[in-house]
Amino acid sequence: MQQGIDQAARHILETNDKGGFTVPTSGLYPYQWNWDSVFVALGFAQFDPARACREIETLFEAQWDDGFVPHIIFRRDDPDYFPGPSFWQAGAKLPSSGITQPPVAATAIRMLRDTTADTAVRERIDALFKPVLEWHRWFMRYRVPESCGAVVITHPWESGRDNSPEWDAAAANIDVSQVGPYTRRDLAHADADMRPTKLDYDRYVALVEFGRDTGWDHGAIATGGPFRVADVGMTMILLRAMRDLIALAEATGHSDDIDELESYVVRLNRGVEYLWNAESDTFCSRDTITGAHSGFVTSASFLYAYADAGTPEQRAKMAAHWHRISSRVEYMVPSHDPDDVLFDHRRYWRGPVWIVVNYMIAIGFREQGLDDWADRVRSDSQRMIREHGFSEAFSPLDAGGTGGTNFSWTAAMWLAWCGQGS
Repeated sequence: MQQGIDQAARHILETNDKGGFTVPTSGLYPYQWNWDSVFVALGFAQFDPARACREIETLFEAQWDDGFVPHIIFRRDDPDYFPGPSFWQAGAKLPSSGITQPPVAATAIRMLRDTTADTAVRERIDALFKPVLEWHRWFMRYRVPESCGAVVITHPWESGRDNSPEWDAAAANIDVSQVGPYTRRDLAHADADMRPTKLDYDRYVALVEFGRDTGWDHGAIATGGPFRVADVGMTMILLRAMRDLIALAEATGHSDDIDELESYVVRLNRGVEYLWNAESDTFCSRDTITGAHSGFVTSASFLYAYADAGTPEQRAKMAAHWHRISSRVEYMVPSHDPDDVLFDHRRYWRGPVWIVVNYMIAIGFREQGLDDWADRVRSDSQRMIREHGFSEAFSPLDAGGTGGTNFSWTAAMWLAWCGQGS
């Protein structure tokens, strides 16, 4: 059985490979997505390290001159997807979106470098150091203000957790009155009950139009956009990535950049404190316009361990949430607190389990010596895939697949992590 699942996972990656870049799944997501590609590279690395390296290289082919790396790269115009390149009107080297996604690249590149014995592949990985450094500098310049030290997103899509309840209050202030008619293509490929609502999409479109009207001026968007939320997931991921980039700097002869990177770690650690909510005893996102915390415990909250963040007292509070939530669901880790009224076990980031987030959470738990928790996350991930295939996400109650099928990053995580030795 193990060999059969391994072969199926590899087949998905090879089928979704469009020649140097991989689509998340056919139809629903017909382009190259930023953090999807990075996780996919970890899957390819299990049988083709050179192809893994190429996946990340193609992502950085779309890097803008200011260091920005977009969340979607449009190598062709596919009418199956909205909003496409003609709507975004962004990108220079390649048509792209005008927003970014969680910066997992440095962490993955470090993993690839540490595990490959191929000298040629390692040299190509080392050549990625500077592009990744420029991306991190872009974050610190435009998205990590000194005032809070956390990563501020300007569109829910940037978080990767598109319709999380964390964004509801901040998104309510987005003016959608000028949004014209459009046709959603995602509903032709997935059940509407599993996808963001019409109101969600109106807000997404309004924010794209705002950015487009600025000419994708990242400074103007960061200071004047109608949606500016310090994201707990992005902050933890960038903090981890900064430390991994420091390790890469040491390994690749870029010691002159280390002091700069360490100063970024200091700022981001202040951001972690900014995101701690004493009322809910959790790390959560925070509206920088109003100052209000979301107050929600999400799967992103548990990335504190992945980032090696938080005080002993804060970690103890998070442990209490872990025990409470793990007793409420059959499969960990739900993307939203199952005890909250907004929990929906089938709707995208309002409840379902995402294997890539499980992967990062498990890494953090393992590194912090929380082996029982890490084992639970890995075994639950194995069971969901065994029972329901390579879905985009899974119900934490019954493991039913939600969203797209034959999903690249789910297959990649089976090969790189949860399926190994099972």
